[in-house]
Amino acid sequence: MVVTVRSLGLSGISGYEVSAECFLSGGLPSFDMVGLPDAAVREARDRVRAAIKNCGAKFPVSRITVNLAPARLRKEGTLYDLPIFLGILAASDELQSLPEDAAFLGELSLTGALRPVTGVLPMALYAARSGIRTLYVPAENAAEATLAGGITVYGVRDAAQLVRHLRGEELMEPAPVWQSTAEPGRLPDMADVMGQENVKRALEIAAAGGHNVLLIGSPGSGKSMLARRLPSILPDMTHDESMQTTEIYSVAGLTEARSPLVTHRPFRSPHHTASPVSLSGGGTVPRPGEISLAHNGILFLDELPEFDKSALETLRQPLEDGVVTITRASGSLTLPSRFMLVCAMNPCRCGWYGHPSGRCTCSESQVQSYMRRISGPLLDRIDMHIEVPSVEYDAMRRREQPENSAAIRQRVNTARNIQKTRFTGTGVSCNAYMTPAMIGQFCALDEAGERLMRGAFDRLGLTGRSHDRILRMARTIADLEDSAHIQAAHLAEAIQYRSSSILK
Repeated sequence: MVVTVRSLGLSGISGYEVSAECFLSGGLPSFDMVGLPDAAVREARDRVRAAIKNCGAKFPVSRITVNLAPARLRKEGTLYDLPIFLGILAASDELQSLPEDAAFLGELSLTGALRPVTGVLPMALYAARSGIRTLYVPAENAAEATLAGGITVYGVRDAAQLVRHLRGEELMEPAPVWQSTAEPGRLPDMADVMGQENVKRALEIAAAGGHNVLLIGSPGSGKSMLARRLPSILPDMTHDESMQTTEIYSVAGLTEARSPLVTHRPFRSPHHTASPVSLSGGGTVPRPGEISLAHNGILFLDELPEFDKSALETLRQPLEDGVVTITRASGSLTLPSRFMLVCAMNPCRCGWYGHPSGRCTCSESQVQSYMRRISGPLLDRIDMHIEVPSVEYDAMRRREQPENSAAIRQRVNTARNIQKTRFTGTGVSCNAYMTPAMIGQFCALDEAGERLMRGAFDRLGLTGRSHDRILRMARTIADLEDSAHIQAAHLAEAIQYRSSSILK
């Protein structure tokens, strides 16, 4: 007799259905696993055997064959323990027929307790789309699974509890749909930064339009401090954005049982020793990298020139396309990677080039060599090149309180709402992602603006890409001032963010 138990699997960050087919036959006792299982799946034999015995059931003394279909896809992880457990019990008549519209997943301990697994949300979303009406998951994953909506979720503490439920002896209650009750945590506030008003203005524009930023300044000028306060002025996440980000975090095992939904925009800050794979994703079993974990948020690269050149170059395509495609021997995987790139760097190796103290010891050739560590194509993809000057003593000691993040964020949200209305139905969320056709439609210049743009194009040696990025920034500045059209003043401010004297 063959018993089929429905389960789910992961391919990248997408779910798919897996059928655990269990067959008991005569012959010498054995336990065979087929269907392209990895080592963790094959080890389920010992976990399932111990869990069945510790639940008070009888482990069948026969030849057991388990097939995980479709057999062409590699099965990974420990989430198939529970469906294999149930399939063996049903095939040996310890359980009656299982519900056809239910799916099961979870890792078993030797005692039969269920341990949490990763990737539950994308699998639950697939289950809701594919006609599965009931999903049984470990208790710690139940809140996350309810985010999918449209399915009944049961959080299972241990296998014995599930067996009693399926026999009708002790019915479990469905897990309630998770609702956020915790108050948002306090983020570092812009009011902590004394001075640097011009840089704060630039970061406000970047947050409003989703633009990439490079901060250049000497040590102690506040580059990292400002960058780490940028999340506090970013616009609120939409529900769709939260779900997209949570799917990625679920696969990476970064969600929390008590608060599974990501409601704050991510801020990822990898160390400068990060490898290309850790940034872009991949590995023997492809997994999301830092640029995907920063989806809908910020990727902050401090000490930019110290990063490995090959690691930095992996950013070029995702910055343009909003996705990263990873190709390995095991298959190809496309992951979302729509993020704000925020970088910080010193102007030279010693860090003091251009500082009023004159303490820089670098020659011009050394300064240029340091700057050449960052390729021109990558710099061209960064919208704003902002010089962060040293903070003056009077600014540090002033008594008036700087503007806080809440006030700045209110203006940013207003500008983003204008953009949402503008791009309704297009799939574009903010000005930074406008297509060339949209730039032609929404970034028209008057005669004064055309003269200004032509002069900047020739004087600064702009490329076609930098030309478009300036227009996108100008559109954001106009939105912050609630202007329907781009004025010459908006364009002039945008141009100055592309004319850093240090990068010339």
